[in-house]
Amino acid sequence: MNTPISRSLKHHQTILLVDPEADFSEWAVRQLATPDTEVLTAHTADEAFDLYRKRSPDLVIAEAHLAPYSGLELLTKIRESDPNALVILMSAFGSTQSVIESMKRGAFDFLRKESLPFNFKVVVDEALRLKADVASATAFKPQLTVEQHEDSIVGQAPGMQQVFKMIGRVAQSDAPVMITGESGSGKELIASAIHRYGRRSSKMFLAINCAAIPENLLESELFGHEKGSFSGAIAQRVGRFEQCSGGTLFLDEIGDMPMQLQSKLLRVLQDGDFTRVGGTETLHADVRVVAATNKVLEDEVTAKRFREDLFYRLNVVRIQIPALRERREDIRLLAEYFLQKIANRKHSMRLKLSEEAVKVLENWSWPGNVRELENTLERACVLAATDVLLAKDIPLGTLGEQLKGVGARPATGAVEGAAPVLDEQTAIRMLIDKAINDPELQLLPWLEKEFTLYAMRHTHGNQVKASKLLGVTRATLRKRLERFASGEE
Repeated sequence: MNTPISRSLKHHQTILLVDPEADFSEWAVRQLATPDTEVLTAHTADEAFDLYRKRSPDLVIAEAHLAPYSGLELLTKIRESDPNALVILMSAFGSTQSVIESMKRGAFDFLRKESLPFNFKVVVDEALRLKADVASATAFKPQLTVEQHEDSIVGQAPGMQQVFKMIGRVAQSDAPVMITGESGSGKELIASAIHRYGRRSSKMFLAINCAAIPENLLESELFGHEKGSFSGAIAQRVGRFEQCSGGTLFLDEIGDMPMQLQSKLLRVLQDGDFTRVGGTETLHADVRVVAATNKVLEDEVTAKRFREDLFYRLNVVRIQIPALRERREDIRLLAEYFLQKIANRKHSMRLKLSEEAVKVLENWSWPGNVRELENTLERACVLAATDVLLAKDIPLGTLGEQLKGVGARPATGAVEGAAPVLDEQTAIRMLIDKAINDPELQLLPWLEKEFTLYAMRHTHGNQVKASKLLGVTRATLRKRLERFASGEE
């Protein structure tokens, strides 16, 4: 139904509002209608598209769930008829995939309905202000079907919604992307999503941790080497740039890359050319580079530890991932997701979360971010005595921190009801008892990785100190880090 507001006045802007709920439409009209703004309403997708072709409104605001086809399909039809059209989608149940796909197809924004009382008018005003310049905007064309992945990005907090929108906007380009955020916040998942939703998705996605590979091996890892180029080079090796030509290379912890390698990386980013270690032939690779760091690269540039020209080459588009403590409303959602993921991997029954356990999770500071939450729930599933996860089952902090305790006592900063720090013998006995009943646990490899990574965090990446802390040689530590970096257990 077409319901123009204040027909007798001269309207400078026209908004088309599409929603099947009459009550919501009336509320939205009251928010948007002004003497200079006419609001047209429609309740179905086909009615809205017909009205759009007749009236060419300045802005379309549509519910994602419409009949006879979705708001996403309406967005696509409108953008196909006018690539410069401004469309805002909204929903009370917007999934990660729907947000990303909407932004990829050219939506101006995707709003969750519960947030509309706070940001509806602000976003609409911003869209209308942009109308004068939108004629030169690049249209986003849908090319991929959204798929569910085990390593999906989970989050409904405003900060994560902005991340999803940025993924949708940058996925179809080849511009370098810099992802920043604290350790464990999910930078590799974001990089993988940029690849998965982009035009290179049919090609390879490779990730490499610049901090986990010894300095003398990193160049070979990236660019390959020729036979005999150094001691131990018994055969030619193809580097990561060659391996994923046509695809995406994710350079994690780019701030730890040695200075002498940064100039070689800069050349690849500029023209795609490089040479293998010990080689003379100039090779070419068409690779999109996505980099990530938990350091402040501007400070690294000032301190002359990172090349300024490389920084500007990598920092074309920047995506900042909020820390988990900055999006506490996502903690329960993430916990439910991880519990399901753990159950699927172990082919076991999914544990339920008690309300007390949720409170414990939501009140913890999570210095290790999403990775710490997942590891905590993994350990909680091992220690839980029933199919309901209780507050006492939540082992806050790393296992290494727990084993430093003497006797059962509250952890520093722990909330009431959280699991106590265990004495060494009790913690080891509980783990072994569980391992006996869970043959998939592989306790020793898990402990080796847990302690190794803890030692690296505790020593801030100093391999000499970490190897001493673990009681192993530096060569052994390097081999472990290379194995973990390659995804092996």
